[in-house]
Amino acid sequence: MSKKTIYLLGLATLLLFPAIGLSTLWFFSNKNPWELLEFSEINVLYSFVGLLGGVFFAFVSLWIFNRPFFDGELSQQKRMISALNLNLFDKVFLSFCAGFGEEILFRVGMQHYLGVWITSVVFIAIHGYLNPKKPKIALYGLFLLPFILTLAFAYPIYGLWPVIFAHFSYDLVLFLFIKKEEEKLPSAYNFADDVYQTDFLESENLEEETENEEER
Repeated sequence: MSKKTIYLLGLATLLLFPAIGLSTLWFFSNKNPWELLEFSEINVLYSFVGLLGGVFFAFVSLWIFNRPFFDGELSQQKRMISALNLNLFDKVFLSFCAGFGEEILFRVGMQHYLGVWITSVVFIAIHGYLNPKKPKIALYGLFLLPFILTLAFAYPIYGLWPVIFAHFSYDLVLFLFIKKEEEKLPSAYNFADDVYQTDFLESENLEEETENEEER
């Protein structure tokens, strides 16, 4: 996936998701979109707690990622993230796009109509974590459910922005530490290259030995 495509997807999440959620509430429920964004109600302390909560749940997810039971299916996802080759700005930008865009669509918009539990399950399912064909990933989705429910129940009590910051810090920590872990491990491509090069050198040495014997 090219960097341009990644940024287009990020911008779509940042702009289109809120547009869908806010316009739906405005059209069907007569809610003021500007008031729903709660810019005048941002609480610094609650937002900071949200950041810390996202970091905490991210490290729990990383711990789960690294359990031997999840080797295979989840390691493929880690390699996909690592293969994006994102720099620090990319990671911060995409994390904010997801935190802002998705929370407004799901937490502000969908949760208003479907409630906490259904919205949380839909959120996890849309991200591909309830796939019955991949039971390990589905199990990881169940581990992720408490974090999503925490955001869902926190929103009406503490407001929108602590939830956005929690989502943002969660994604950012995963971006940062999955890449760092993958750098310590040989990739499948590097392993294949090493095997190919070893076989190639061995075949070359064998051909040289055969030629030397024929000359004698």
